[in-house]
Amino acid sequence: MTRTIAIVGAGLGGLMLARVLHVHGIAATVYEAEASPMARTQGGMLDIHDDSGQLALKAARLHEAFVRLIHPGGQASRVLDAQGRVLLDQADDGTGGRPEVRRGELRALLLASLPAGAVRWGCKLTSVEALGDGRHALSFKNGEAVTADLLVGADGAWSKVRPLLSDAKPAYVGTTFIETFLSDADTRHPASAEAVGGGAFFAMTPGRGIFAHREPDGVIHTYVALRQPMAWVEAAIATGERDQAAALAQVAAEFPGWAPALTALITEGETAAVFRPIHALPATHRWPRVPGVTLIGDAAHLMAPAGDGANLAMVDGAELAEAIAASPGDLEAALQAYEDRVFPRSAAAATGAVEVLDACLGAEAPQSLVRFLDSAMGMPPQT
Repeated sequence: MTRTIAIVGAGLGGLMLARVLHVHGIAATVYEAEASPMARTQGGMLDIHDDSGQLALKAARLHEAFVRLIHPGGQASRVLDAQGRVLLDQADDGTGGRPEVRRGELRALLLASLPAGAVRWGCKLTSVEALGDGRHALSFKNGEAVTADLLVGADGAWSKVRPLLSDAKPAYVGTTFIETFLSDADTRHPASAEAVGGGAFFAMTPGRGIFAHREPDGVIHTYVALRQPMAWVEAAIATGERDQAAALAQVAAEFPGWAPALTALITEGETAAVFRPIHALPATHRWPRVPGVTLIGDAAHLMAPAGDGANLAMVDGAELAEAIAASPGDLEAALQAYEDRVFPRSAAAATGAVEVLDACLGAEAPQSLVRFLDSAMGMPPQT
């Protein structure tokens, strides 16, 4: 029996689900609110883990193509103190355990792997109605409507599908990231480029930090992290709407006495600063089995950034697709099998994300992060 599968959201999780279903000969349609694949930039670098995201790519038969996207040297990590002294410097070991790729290039790879028409652009979900027997009627802002035997919410933090399953809402965790960019950094910003190094860079003290990624083509993508109440964040955003330079100066003022090469990552930012208050769902978020609907990715388990979000979304998509393929005549059995796996996995990852954020910005930073990275690499703690 042919089933109509509607996936809401064309992020990495939704596209992975559609791709692995396609590999198994199962059709699905992805509905995306954005007007086109190029409607907005797709974020920075992602480290794709060999025990999660890469396994999903193998299930999608895209791992070889993924390897060609890897940014050489991007797996390196270094930690500096506020004065610019190097506390930890880990080279890219070349094993490919957590290689870095551009999010946009990975998304483009998944999009290109789908049949024509599999993604419906400009379809912003406005309402969902349960019809019984697991079927749902979806209505979109552009006037389109569809009835689905299976509805999958892959629509991120503020999911429109989640309320069908759960009353949980994302809550602010008390930390905000502010994004800035430097281009042609080795030539135009040599001191900052030298401080950042060739991969991921971290400098922090309790409650504040500067994180950066070295991206291809001489770009440095910076995330300034501050533990501040939402009132401070809203005021800074309002300042930025009037005067971007003043907003950057307000952020930089939170780093008195820091090395100029580090604060330049803020003050010399070449694009409008983007404020991203970090929200999360409860670590133990789960829902009862509701016929014909489930969630993947941030819609299911939004958590603080710790390098797991994209990996978890892709694993969710791949595992849900494989569960559906394994139970072709019983969607409910497939959904139950998927959810039995996703709940404990996401709870463990969410708990770990809190620990990572505390290692970065907690009372013992930066030494707590040095210990964490040493442990992750299987090395004895540095002194």
